[in-house]
Parts: sequence; structure tokens; C-alpha cells
Amino acid sequence: MNLSNSTTIIPSIRKTNFIIFIGCVLLILVGVYLEHVMRLIPCPLCITQRAFIDLIGVLALAAFIHNPNIKGHRAYAVAGVLAALGGAYFAQHHIWLQSLPTDQVPACGPGLAYMFEVFPFMEAFTMLLQGDGTCAQPHIIFGLSIPKWTLIAFIGLGLINIYQVVRKHDALVN
Repeated sequence: MNLSNSTTIIPSIRKTNFIIFIGCVLLILVGVYLEHVMRLIPCPLCITQRAFIDLIGVLALAAFIHNPNIKGHRAYAVAGVLAALGGAYFAQHHIWLQSLPTDQVPACGPGLAYMFEVFPFMEAFTMLLQGDGTCAQPHIIFGLSIPKWTLIAFIGLGLINIYQVVRKHDALVN
């Protein structure tokens, strides 16, 4: 193998978008496993983070299918970076809620379905984004809480998308 040829080691921009999409699908499948097999009910912040993972995955899939020119690839990647930053914000907010002393944890709010049924949309949406006491219970998996793992995933997805923005664009069609 010729190591001087970077295309043999690093996948093309299009293939990298597909890898990002597959990574997001796997992350969502982990969330589904945690919810339906391990019976962990996702809190509002978990649902928000899932939405950002979904968004990053959809952007990557769209970039893979669309396979635009250089400016288009950069636009998709910048959108992916922004989505990763948004998701990382909510993951870090979730981590912060979990680090609060018990007496400072916000009260548990109503269920998600109830919020959107009873409150005006923007009020329910704001409540969803803030999180509540249900978000403060950490579940540890392999030594870290779920929001910490999710933050690591957002950092990784953001870095890959940053790389997609700044990398050489010599192999767009592969």
C-alpha cells in the first residue's frame, strides 16, 4: 500500500458524510436500546440531544446523497458543526444539572406529552430545553454518565465536520 497517497487512508468527503450518518444512526440505536431494553425513560434534555444527533445525521445523509460542489460540501459541514455545537450545549447543560447538589436540583416538571398538550408550543419548547429534576438523575455506563458520553459524541461529530470544512477537496466524487 502506498502511504503517500492520502486517499487510500482517508475516505473521500462523500464517504465521510456516509460514515457520519452511520455513526448518528448507531448513536440513536444506543438511545433506543437504553430506553426500550434497559427501561431508562429519556428526560427532556435527552430528547433534545437526540434531536441534534438526528439533525447531524440527516445533514450528513443529505450531503452524501446530494454530493454538491465544494461550497455545498462546506455548507453542509458548517451546518453539521453548528448542530454539534447546539447538541454539545444541551449535553453540557445536562451534565451541569446532574452535578448540582440535591437541594438545588429544579423540581420535576410534567411529562413531555402533557407539556405540549397543555402549554402553548413556545412555553412547552422552552421548558423542554431547560430540563428539570428528571434530568438530574445520572445513569453511569462504562464509568461516565449518558450526557457525558453524548458530549463526547458531539465533540467527535463536530471535529469531523470541521475537518470536512477545511480538508482538501480533490476527491469529491468518490
